[in-house]
Amino acid sequence: MTQKALRLQTASEEASLKLGRTIGATLLENMRSNTTAGVVVLLSGDLGTGKTTLVRGIGETLGITRVRSPSFTLINEYRTANFPVAHADLYRLESGMAEDLGLDEYYDTPCILLIEWPERCEKLTKRDALKIFIEGKSENERLFEISSNGEVPDLLLQNLREAITNGKTDFGIGLQLTLD
Repeated sequence: MTQKALRLQTASEEASLKLGRTIGATLLENMRSNTTAGVVVLLSGDLGTGKTTLVRGIGETLGITRVRSPSFTLINEYRTANFPVAHADLYRLESGMAEDLGLDEYYDTPCILLIEWPERCEKLTKRDALKIFIEGKSENERLFEISSNGEVPDLLLQNLREAITNGKTDFGIGLQLTLD
């Protein structure tokens, strides 16, 4: 059962980082309870909307101290205490070129795979994933629409929704939440 989207608006880069940390905590909880399969997060949005900023927040929670944009390397791999994290950026690829990157190998391993610009590889958009679309509303404001496709991503979205609505997290000033 696919959950309806969770829409959040942040008013600063710090609030976007805090949202990333909350998503990271949800992913970490999932990885601790499910050691046989990984999870994929697809991040879409125009240039400069904060995809890598959100990944930095996720990485902080997972214990990754320095997330670098993989714009030129295409995939950065990080090792946490218990599982790997792969961060891919497909922006520089022509449509169809991502097919040869080997991203499919990550789908069947216990890891977290974060993919920026997944629309460059059509088959990625059809796989089970937590999907995050980011829209820049102004210089500092961002609108996040988080949806899911698949059993594990549906559970992640539900857990994220609960973490936010039950006050398990504090975003401080600048977060607006709309539940659909």
